Amino acid sequence: MLEPRQPGRLSHDDLIDHLVRSTALQRGEAARVILDVLAYFDEKTEEFVRRRHRELQSGGMANTEIFERIATELPHRAVAPPELSLRQLRRIVYG
Repeated sequence: MLEPRQPGRLSHDDLIDHLVRSTALQRGEAARVILDVLAYFDEKTEEFVRRRHRELQSGGMANTEIFERIATELPHRAVAPPELSLRQLRRIVYG
């Protein structure tokens, strides 16, 4: 279950209730889904680039394709970062 409401923290009870009503999820499952989604959107640009690089590389894609794909995905993030060049993306992954 999500943490109890604390000052300055949002309660997600309404969203949990909605997911329970509109899906086959149990309350605990709905809370975990919400936490996963929030963590996904809280991911920093550098973390996203590294994660996607690993995922796409493990799927057999070549780096040229990987960095082009990541460059096309970044603007569609919930909070899009500034446009990054392919070179900047490579530097995030390889330093």
